[in-house]
Amino acid sequence: MDATLKELTSLVKEVNPDARRKGTFFDFAIVYPDPRAPTFRLRDIGTTCSGRKTADDMVTLASKKFNIGDYLDIAIAPPRGGMGPPPPGMRRGRPY
Repeated sequence: MDATLKELTSLVKEVNPDARRKGTFFDFAIVYPDPRAPTFRLRDIGTTCSGRKTADDMVTLASKKFNIGDYLDIAIAPPRGGMGPPPPGMRRGRPY
């Protein structure tokens, strides 16, 4: 619960060599069951970037209300050739 997004980014980079490239973006979301319907919801909690400091680096799972039983979704986007992060609505390939 006290893990930061930057620490989680480092763990992913240890096991995924492609994610080590400078400028790779990591979009984090919590996936949790909807208490009112038999479905799951997704809530974005932050973005980190390999080789750069971001405002979300020190965000912890506890500060974003992560609960035991929730899932953590991490979308890894390769460097975009100096174009910066993907647009907010397109980060996960889902424009909705």
